Amino acid sequence: MILIKTKRGEGLLAYLDSVGVWTIGVGHTGTVDGKPIAKGMTITPAQSNILLLSDLAWVESAINGNVKVPLKQNQYDALCSFVFNVGLTAFVNSTLLKKLNRKDYKGAADQLLQWKRAGSIADLLLQRRKRERELFIT
Repeated sequence: MILIKTKRGEGLLAYLDSVGVWTIGVGHTGTVDGKPIAKGMTITPAQSNILLLSDLAWVESAINGNVKVPLKQNQYDALCSFVFNVGLTAFVNSTLLKKLNRKDYKGAADQLLQWKRAGSIADLLLQRRKRERELFIT
């Protein structure tokens, strides 16, 4: 949680992300207390933490349910950041997961760098992916 919060940042005022999706807190999209996130919405730091913990629950489930090989804590943490960003479907269908489940840890780490596009912006996520890869291989 700390890694994602530190690297991603926290917005207590709703903002449009890089592809135009209303977002709040630490990358939370969708709704807050049943209300769609929209311009002008604000949350408290405590609400942000609750949203992040809720969002991370599905991330942990996705990793625990699909990764069939042992992971070190740093690898798990890097995957949490990655899966949180790309989503469940992209993760479970990824070459990264296939390589990882074949115990090709280096190949999986290198695959992180392939996920650098956000919408039509080619290298927008490259620095994030480099940080995730570095964490994964340390």
